[in-house]
Amino acid sequence: MKMYKLLLLPICMAVLSGCGNGNGESDAYGNFEAIEVVVSAQGEGELITFDLEEGEELDQSHIVGLIDTSLLSLQKKQLRAQLQASSANISGQEKRIQAQENTWGNLIKQQKRLQTMNQEEAVTDQDLDNITTAVMVAQKNLEALKQQEKSLVFQRKAIQAQLAQLQDRIDRCVIKNPMKGTVLEKYMEEHELVITGKPLYKIANLEELILRAYISGAQLPQIEIGQEVKIIVDKDKTHNQSFPGIITWIASQAEFTPKMIQTKEERVSQVYALKVKVKNNGTLKIGMPGEVRF
Repeated sequence: MKMYKLLLLPICMAVLSGCGNGNGESDAYGNFEAIEVVVSAQGEGELITFDLEEGEELDQSHIVGLIDTSLLSLQKKQLRAQLQASSANISGQEKRIQAQENTWGNLIKQQKRLQTMNQEEAVTDQDLDNITTAVMVAQKNLEALKQQEKSLVFQRKAIQAQLAQLQDRIDRCVIKNPMKGTVLEKYMEEHELVITGKPLYKIANLEELILRAYISGAQLPQIEIGQEVKIIVDKDKTHNQSFPGIITWIASQAEFTPKMIQTKEERVSQVYALKVKVKNNGTLKIGMPGEVRF
């Protein structure tokens, strides 16, 4: 009888234990991730200042560094001088055009007067031909001056465009943080040389993390985008803590479960990925495992 009781006790404990795990079992498992942005240099030259550290929280548009712009500034001065000279040339050309217009206008008046006099036989046909030729020459000179003015205006616009492009290059040498977040990694230091596209640092907004988890096809009917779920993470060795989460994405195609998920049997199964957005109170970290309960 005692032996029967001893054999029955483990069976009862196993049944009770199985019932407890079933009630508290999570529906999906995964790891936390964040939208990470690698900020790269948009200019080239020596990194004169680069004031940030890993783990530092930065606001959007915060200036974190400066690339040397000495050469660009000299080029800007040169273009400004060219622009000033071009504007002076255009101003002088406008005065020449005005003078030529006056000359042309006076010749036209003289031509009309000689035409009247010629009808009265007060001047010869040769005199009339001469004034007509002078009018035509003055008109061609005026058209040439106006064409030269157009060329000067075009040159000034070209210089202005070069100056705008150069100013844009100078502005890009000021390194502004593109988003509010926490610096995850720093790749460069002050006084190092950088080129366009060189990664400078990595940043992510840790106020909201994404739990990327996996479910079976049989679980798909239980969830939908926008659904509120409970996220469970380890608080210590014996206790858990929960966070509210919202499903923001569900994969449309099945895939094999990543290797870090559960057992080998589960890793070779085809599952569907989902993303759950979770507000972070500072305890959640990138890569931390988490569980989802629908």
